[in-house]
Amino acid sequence: MTLADVPMTPPGLKGVVVAETSVGDVRGAEGFYHYRGYSAIELAQECSLESVWKLMIDGALPDPEAERAFIDEVASLRALPTEIVTLLPAIAAIAEPMDGLGVVVGLLASARRMQPVIDLLPSQRRDDALRITAVTPTVLCALHRLRLGLEPLAPRADLGAAANHLWMLTGEEPEPAAVRAIEQYLISTIDHGFNASTFTARVVASTGADVGKCVTAALGALSGPLHGGAPSRALALLEEIGTPDRIDEVVRPKIERGDKIMGFGHAVYRTADPRSTMLREIARSLAVEESTARFVAFAEEVERRVLALFETLKPGRSINTNVEFYAGVTMELCGIPRSMFTPTFAASRVIGWTANVLEQALDGKIIRPSAHYVGPAAPRPVQPLTRQNG
Repeated sequence: MTLADVPMTPPGLKGVVVAETSVGDVRGAEGFYHYRGYSAIELAQECSLESVWKLMIDGALPDPEAERAFIDEVASLRALPTEIVTLLPAIAAIAEPMDGLGVVVGLLASARRMQPVIDLLPSQRRDDALRITAVTPTVLCALHRLRLGLEPLAPRADLGAAANHLWMLTGEEPEPAAVRAIEQYLISTIDHGFNASTFTARVVASTGADVGKCVTAALGALSGPLHGGAPSRALALLEEIGTPDRIDEVVRPKIERGDKIMGFGHAVYRTADPRSTMLREIARSLAVEESTARFVAFAEEVERRVLALFETLKPGRSINTNVEFYAGVTMELCGIPRSMFTPTFAASRVIGWTANVLEQALDGKIIRPSAHYVGPAAPRPVQPLTRQNG
């Protein structure tokens, strides 16, 4: 049998199983996803970020003593080497935080002499994964502040991962409600099946490359607006609408043209996105002042009306609100600048990437799919070139 006889895969590899994994799974028809068998939403509601981080990397939820030990372990890895800190102002001068993070991860891998995963013991791969994951928020927040003309803030030993993220970003003592809201958001977005960035990380890991290169490649995939760049675009839609009476006026033509409505629709879910459902409740809990209550109420009205428009204009399409819609609302309420929405997502997803990298490294086989050629029939005759003398 030749490649021409192999059935074509669907566009985007939708529904194609390319590997076995014990990291997690998404069951779109049920509106459910999990990390190592635990409901990701329940983990977000009941656990700390560090305990779920350890679950993803080491395979089991820690008891309180193991959780404290892990908190101390990752806290010791948050600081950047001095030689890289001195380069941050130059990087921030020319690069947005996401782009700068890719540069710094590469520099950190070189500075720490990170070796190809194929040449390392599992414990050494784990060390590299934890180091890169721990410094990611430090780098992102430092680059953000430098671009504003502010001094970067060092991570604090007395704060957990989520609280440190807010502290290093804003320089203000984080409010407990905001810390918990961001912690739940970060937990809920650690992993989500073989999405574009996770699959990219695994492809690069399958070549035997070092953990830094795997993460850098994943960052490139996440930077695309169809993947990690949507929360700020969902808020931009709310701003474009402005008031409830303009919802139909703004959104109906977009749906009729077939435009993508940021914050709605998902490649996997055919039910409500469980992350969106949880974040809606978090947004409601944060709306304690009149202005924030109006903002959340407006977002909910837009959600209801947009879903109704989809039902009318695209019947049978099963389009629901996705995570980006209320992720943007929640981060806005917690004081995270919109330019840092996608970087904050990256600070979470890097945990899932590295968990997948560690798993892929155990496989030892390169991911090398085939393509279905649709160009001119081969071999084509090559016409001799006419050469001119002189």
